[in-house]
Amino acid sequence: MLQKNDMIELKIEDMGVDGQGIGKYDGMTFFVKDAVIGDEIRARVTKLKKNYGYARMEEILSPSEARTVPECELYKRCGGCQIQAMDYGKQLEFKQNKVRGNLIRIGGFAPEFVDEVMQPIVGMETPYRYRNKAQFPIGTDKEGNVVAGFYAARSHNIIPVTDCKLGVEENQKILEAVLSYMRENGIKPYDEATGKGLVRHVLIRYGFTTKEIMVCLVINGKKLPAREKLVEKLSGLEGMTSISINQNTKNTNVILGERTECIWGQPYITDYIHLRECGNDAVAAEGAGRKEFALTDTAVGFHISPQSFYQVNPVQTEKLYSLALDYAGLTGKETVWDLYCGIGTISLFLAQKAGKVYGVEVVPQAIEDAKNNAKLNGISNAEFFVGKAEEVLPEFYERESRRSAGSADEVGEVAAAAAKDAGKSDGRSMLHPDVIVVDPPRKGCDEKCLETLLKMHPERIVYVSCDSATLARDLRELCDGGYEVKKVRAVDQFGNTGHVETVCLLSKKAQ
Repeated sequence: MLQKNDMIELKIEDMGVDGQGIGKYDGMTFFVKDAVIGDEIRARVTKLKKNYGYARMEEILSPSEARTVPECELYKRCGGCQIQAMDYGKQLEFKQNKVRGNLIRIGGFAPEFVDEVMQPIVGMETPYRYRNKAQFPIGTDKEGNVVAGFYAARSHNIIPVTDCKLGVEENQKILEAVLSYMRENGIKPYDEATGKGLVRHVLIRYGFTTKEIMVCLVINGKKLPAREKLVEKLSGLEGMTSISINQNTKNTNVILGERTECIWGQPYITDYIHLRECGNDAVAAEGAGRKEFALTDTAVGFHISPQSFYQVNPVQTEKLYSLALDYAGLTGKETVWDLYCGIGTISLFLAQKAGKVYGVEVVPQAIEDAKNNAKLNGISNAEFFVGKAEEVLPEFYERESRRSAGSADEVGEVAAAAAKDAGKSDGRSMLHPDVIVVDPPRKGCDEKCLETLLKMHPERIVYVSCDSATLARDLRELCDGGYEVKKVRAVDQFGNTGHVETVCLLSKKAQ
């Protein structure tokens, strides 16, 4: 009978949703980190459950044809790049199959139907140096030296690294400057165990178009000693635009606190997303798919603050949002809701081709940024509201339904704004919009939000998802409520990791 620490030999025949290799031994399924489909390995059992187990790869007996040499020598220890040892073409195949499998297994869609509506995954030209944002925890090594890096997989042990191969090269000089400042001025890193120490994280943002750089130190306190010394070291770096400190004194895994103070430069950086045309005539192209997105002269600018949500891969974001816009099928007159809108990234694209757009987001700072970004781009037909989508949308629907029926109930903020649309006397244009776009967090759409979507019965729903499992669950509910899936396309936003974005188009079923 198998026990912990036993050695077993496995043929890796599949991969889990997070990139673990899957093999079977004596009828039991084992998950093995860093193993690739096609590998034959010797592994040590680390954990046993009733019907499955986990093992650590000890030796590759016969490498898979899909195995490649990772660019980062730390990838095994770091928790960031789960599938860096896999050939990039095989990574795309794995992610395409991941979305397909979830639609079939969780969504209950027939395999032949999924194959009909799924389009080829949109890949990258290169899966390295694509991140415009990095958050480095600060700590000490065994000798007590101040280090920056990333947490090891499933732990809070920091692996020292200043040059992540997924991030921009500028990160290294910034981190070296921060660490130098801390050493020279006796600034201690935060210790999770004791709650003492000052510097918790270094947040870096980089504008791929503008080359502007933002640095934000997250501190366990209200003041940063000798901050002029930090400014002196950072402000001379090419592209430095914003230096700030963020106060987070809570015992929490949440990185940023509520208060941010700009100590040099401006409180934001600016970057642009370009509109790309992507028609059905180009969908057949395979591989990286770069040529099927033709850059036009249209671009939307964004002010990005430390707490802004902004997609981390700007090149792929242009493709992702261009697909969403293409699926929305706008002609210039449509009414559109954009739920979970963040700083208005998708909303402002939509507004350029729609009659009216409403954006909803729970984070007040994000909505403030969205309003400012609308002004920055001269867009007047987009309005933004603070609140949870699962609360704002049902509240709007109930109030406006009563109002349309002649009720004298007080109209809420969103309903009142809708009443002003294009000189209309009520909010019916937004009560039954042409398009609703949703881009929820990993947990997917709230049940109440989905119920209201079905009541509002827009002509089209565009669903942008960062988790194909919750996507499949929500698509099933929407289809049971009168919609049908027309198109599904995965976009590789996170090369060398197990994550993938997906864009879906749903339309009302013909009566």
